[in-house]
Amino acid sequence: MKYPKEYLDEIKTRLKVSTVVSKTVALKKRGKEFVGLSPFKNEKTPSFTVNDEKEFYHCFATSEHGNIFDFVMKIQNLKFGEAVKYLAQLAGMQPYMFSKQDEEREKKWKEYQSIFSEYVDFYHNELLKNESHSIGREYLKNRSLTREEVKKFKIGYVEKSPNFFEKLKDNYSQQTLVETGLFYLDEKKKIYVERFRGRLIFPINNISGQPIALGGRIIENLNYLAKYINSPETNFFKKGSNLYNLDLARKLSNKIDHIYLVEGYMDVVGLSKNGIDNAVANLGTSLTDKQILTLNQFFDDIIICFDGDESGYKAALRAAENSIKELKPEKQISFLFLPDKEDPDSYVNKNGKANFIDFTNKTKISIHQFIFSHYKKQTENNPSSLAIFEKKLRNIVNTIKDDFIKKYVLEYFLEKIAELTPHSNLNKKKFFIKQTKSLDKTKKYFNESQSLTGVELKEFSLLYLVMNNLILLQANIHLIENIKLFTNVNKKIFKLIIEKLKSGEQISIEDLNLDNQLLEKINKFAPIKHILKNQAHDDQKTIELLEDISRDLINYDLEFRIQELESKFSVDMSETTFNELKELKKKQNLN
Repeated sequence: MKYPKEYLDEIKTRLKVSTVVSKTVALKKRGKEFVGLSPFKNEKTPSFTVNDEKEFYHCFATSEHGNIFDFVMKIQNLKFGEAVKYLAQLAGMQPYMFSKQDEEREKKWKEYQSIFSEYVDFYHNELLKNESHSIGREYLKNRSLTREEVKKFKIGYVEKSPNFFEKLKDNYSQQTLVETGLFYLDEKKKIYVERFRGRLIFPINNISGQPIALGGRIIENLNYLAKYINSPETNFFKKGSNLYNLDLARKLSNKIDHIYLVEGYMDVVGLSKNGIDNAVANLGTSLTDKQILTLNQFFDDIIICFDGDESGYKAALRAAENSIKELKPEKQISFLFLPDKEDPDSYVNKNGKANFIDFTNKTKISIHQFIFSHYKKQTENNPSSLAIFEKKLRNIVNTIKDDFIKKYVLEYFLEKIAELTPHSNLNKKKFFIKQTKSLDKTKKYFNESQSLTGVELKEFSLLYLVMNNLILLQANIHLIENIKLFTNVNKKIFKLIIEKLKSGEQISIEDLNLDNQLLEKINKFAPIKHILKNQAHDDQKTIELLEDISRDLINYDLEFRIQELESKFSVDMSETTFNELKELKKKQNLN
């Protein structure tokens, strides 16, 4: 029997190709793609690429190509059904058993999805075209929303006395219609009522983009009605397992590493209107483990941004305490607190995209900083209060699942608590003063060196070697005159040195008139100086080192050209591009 297409599609949308492949192949990000050594052939130079956006992998060494199912079948030697079971488990989905119960569920799902699609399409078109729905359009206009946003999010409006139930009951049973949560039976009047009457509706889609629930917003000031309501939970919709706009936002994960998690539908729509599309909403419920795990599949940094009022702050605290347990070394959870009485929608509409992003970069704080700061404010400076404070933080840390994160978050908390009790740590501080200064110096060097690329460091080594062996290389100018550099400043220096050496005049470093700061930078960061320091001066060894550096720079050039062709091949898939790539790969292997 065949697996339903919807089931396979959901597995593919829940799992990036890079997520599946990285369990077998060590991948490195390169532009829009990932590269690694081929799992199908022994090789020293990466020829294996993964493209999450196009949902495929390609091996240039063996011409193997396919999706996540193909990869698992080939690597683990599995049949298709076995690969589906493995990937479904990895995606956090229930296995498909092909029982009568599964077949019945599949039939119900198709009916459910069909009803929701008809419902959403009908009321979306009514809002766009029916002149009697001017109240809905006027409300959206006052919220500065255009036709473009209405279409993008398929927003609809359900009139106060709708009769769409009557249209649907000809094709679906009353029981099926009630099970969708769109309708309920009014026991007194014995009629079926539309749950979202008199409201704007926001379709909540599953990860594949199919509507499975609705959010409804009242547009009149009626105090006896809730401002927002959501669909009730059904067999196909669980609030804690879904996020509004995830189907659209996840597609950005190949370009953007962070996602804003906000409270309301209008926050998502307002951010999108202002050019911030990487936002989802948690459907008005407390943040769940499942929602965090789902976002972690696509994004490295979750920025939780709730309303800037007391209820928003309390919701953020609940979210922090609940989500910190899912923190992982390669993932971040941050919090962004807006000014009082502001929400993401109002703030971005007043201040614009650039200001919102700048505000994020300047004021967001990590999850452990937020938790510490919150409980510190409630602590008095006495032993009993501090003991309760520490106990609370330790209890929170003990919920963290990852042992490495648990260790370092606990260390952070204990160090911050120690700062509150300086007298008990006085002797320790005196003992560690010298070490701290040394650590600061090391940290500064590390931070400076981190800003340099691998090719810059390689070029620094070349320049360092040449400048300290000017006489030798003037006599062997052929060894360096054709070496290609890539960094503009380094290229200019190298060109100047070559010209001086070719002039035949005897020269020294001082004759080059180099900027002192630049010279200092080369002398400070050139990795080769550590090799030369431990070796006696040897012309032959110097030439060998020079040849090694030259070979590395040639390989960098080849890699850069290969990267360009791989990106081109992922678009055109042409044989000409493929053959060019093969030739470059050969040169790379020979080198």
